[in-house]
Amino acid sequence: MAISKSKVAVGLFIAGALTVIFGIILVFVGPIIIDDQIVKNVEINPANDLSYTMWKDIPVPFFMSVYFFNVLNPQEILAGEKPNLEQRGPYVYSQKRWKDNITFHANNTVSYREYRQYFFERDMSVGDESDVVTIPNMLVLGAAIMMEDKPYPVRLMISASFKAFKETAFLTKPVGELMWGYDSKLVDFLNNYFPGMLPPGKFGLFSTFNNSNSGLFTVFTGQDDIRKVHQVDSWNGLKKVNYWQSEECNMINGTAGQMWPPFMTRESTLPFYSPDACRSMELVYQKPGMVGGVPVFRFVAPTTLFANGSDYPPNEGFCPCRQSGLLNVSSCRQNSPVFISQPHFFNADPSLLSTVFGLSPNEDDHGLFIDVHPETGVPMNVSVRLQLNILMKAVSGITETGKISEVVMPMIWFGESGYIDGPVLKTFHTNLVVLPTMMVYMQYIFIGLGLATILGAIFLKTRDKPVNTSMANLTDNLKDPKGNSNGDERQAGLYVISNADKAL
Repeated sequence: MAISKSKVAVGLFIAGALTVIFGIILVFVGPIIIDDQIVKNVEINPANDLSYTMWKDIPVPFFMSVYFFNVLNPQEILAGEKPNLEQRGPYVYSQKRWKDNITFHANNTVSYREYRQYFFERDMSVGDESDVVTIPNMLVLGAAIMMEDKPYPVRLMISASFKAFKETAFLTKPVGELMWGYDSKLVDFLNNYFPGMLPPGKFGLFSTFNNSNSGLFTVFTGQDDIRKVHQVDSWNGLKKVNYWQSEECNMINGTAGQMWPPFMTRESTLPFYSPDACRSMELVYQKPGMVGGVPVFRFVAPTTLFANGSDYPPNEGFCPCRQSGLLNVSSCRQNSPVFISQPHFFNADPSLLSTVFGLSPNEDDHGLFIDVHPETGVPMNVSVRLQLNILMKAVSGITETGKISEVVMPMIWFGESGYIDGPVLKTFHTNLVVLPTMMVYMQYIFIGLGLATILGAIFLKTRDKPVNTSMANLTDNLKDPKGNSNGDERQAGLYVISNADKAL
């Protein structure tokens, strides 16, 4: 019996040791396996059907919510009074996005154009596209600023043309026309005499967005270096733009703004190039969080994003500047006096709020953020919010501008949002959260089970040896030299039992 237990103990010890070793191997090999799977699924590779299809035909629902600043006192503004604005919205549009003209290159890059279509969502909107709002007339006020340095007779001629086409400083039209365009004889007239001043065709705030693409992007596939995946190599064949006044500001940095390289830390940032803003931007880490059970890092716009050169010297190249919080994009918008900011001048110089009535900035409604799964660089929840403003003021010779006080006037703000949900979220959660977590648990389960088995073997071995030895000696002492039990065996047994009872 003693020999049998000893063999069992040795077998248990070996099995436990092997189990512990396997668990320890998993501790070191498990993360490597997980990271290898992440790399294979994150790189842009047609061989990966699921991830490539998701990259090519984005299955994530995207929406654009548009808010108009309806002008309540246009006549008083012309007399020099402060603008009084009323926010109207949201008017919500679903977006369809897909990549086309995809071409892979020998240097591990891929070129593509991403197209976008917008569809009005009445059930998600505050009203219909037929709703009428009043906003500044960019054709009049923008042209007035652009003509400010022209000879006085030219300004008189421009003013006469405004009158001839019955254009005034403020425009009252349906939301749909303001968004996607309306016919304007003035646009044709201005383009005839000042070629390139305005885009041809219908004039609208988003007329160039629908059924369009954001240019030819060439990005790294990550197949040779996963740290470079999605990084922009060129845009429209350019390694840098020429809109700005410094080499740094003209650089095309980061990704195309949809995904980032994997394995992020809290020191990571989200750089991306935005064709709509004509520049590269960079978001910074704010806090951790969860989206649909998936751990994320939230990245937000730093207060320096649209700061002027005085408050943040690296931004000097984006000048001429006004107050911090405004980005002058006239250099890439046919010199039209257009400024981009965060909605309601959030994170901007407080003095901007004093120039108009009706603004109330707060982070929840007007902040910009992207929630990214740090292990893969995949955005789980996105909300990019920007405001379009126009500089307006009285210009001598152009009577349509009246006595308007100089002000950067909010026109609209819009938020583009998208989130991973439904089957895509379930697949993402299973493959990149549940399975890695199970592997981590399996490491400790194997180690714990192995240690328990080893302890059991040690316990069995140590308990078995003294009991069997003492019983064998006792039996030998009770036998005569011929191996027969002597008469004292019964007394010895009774003595052992008696002492055992006393001990208990």
